[in-house]
Amino acid sequence: MDERKYSTAEEVSDRYRGGISVGTLRNWRAMWIGPTFIKIGKAVLYPINELEVWDQRNKVTCRASKRAIMNVMVRDDYVVAFGTAPNRHPHYTYRSVILCLTSMR
Repeated sequence: MDERKYSTAEEVSDRYRGGISVGTLRNWRAMWIGPTFIKIGKAVLYPINELEVWDQRNKVTCRASKRAIMNVMVRDDYVVAFGTAPNRHPHYTYRSVILCLTSMR
């Protein structure tokens, strides 16, 4: 079991699979945004429990669109659903195809 209470900036970058670079963490610290950190001398540490709190604050909960599924075709062992959903730009929509592999028996 891992008993560490703190992570370095490199470990935080690895935690988010490189999606947040060490340089980004440095910039965020300068602007006082991003995850909570502790600075002791030159050492910068991120409390692991605070990273978990930060994860929860940045959690995105998606909801189903009212226009998400417009047409459904049922085949022997699968369902294909076609639909359109509004894009961020008001004049464009995108087509989506959803393939559900479920047992129809």
